[in-house]
Amino acid sequence: MYLNKVQLIGNLTRDPEVRALPSGAKVASFSLATSRTWKDKDGSKKESTDFHNIVAFGQLADIIAQYSKKGSSMYVEGRIQNRSWDGPDGQKKYRTEVVLENFQFGPKSAGSTGGNFESNAGAGDKKEKLPSADEIDTIEYPTEEASEDIPF
Repeated sequence: MYLNKVQLIGNLTRDPEVRALPSGAKVASFSLATSRTWKDKDGSKKESTDFHNIVAFGQLADIIAQYSKKGSSMYVEGRIQNRSWDGPDGQKKYRTEVVLENFQFGPKSAGSTGGNFESNAGAGDKKEKLPSADEIDTIEYPTEEASEDIPF
């Protein structure tokens, strides 16, 4: 039995870049930074940051490209994949990346609020503000009590 699974929580280091494959499928690529802190033997605080290349395909690519940007927090699950190709100078190039299988957006930054969400249906569409809770119709429930007679 073999297992190739990666779980990361970090921040995007750049806006996702979306491309299309010759087949027409969308591919989003971005980098995720993860940090860890520890104390060394002298008791001084140390920090280390690692950068991970992430690729997402299809609908995941569209969603990530639309709703995330540099600095956004994200949880990602996927598998590690190594690729190699010949560079323009004739040297062999290598890249290790995480192929996204599942993700979750992290908490929003302090500057944004959940009540001001705007939909972005298409790149050329005008942004429309979603209705507030006061503008949504409320449900009127009946005030009469239920009878004790059960029909079965």
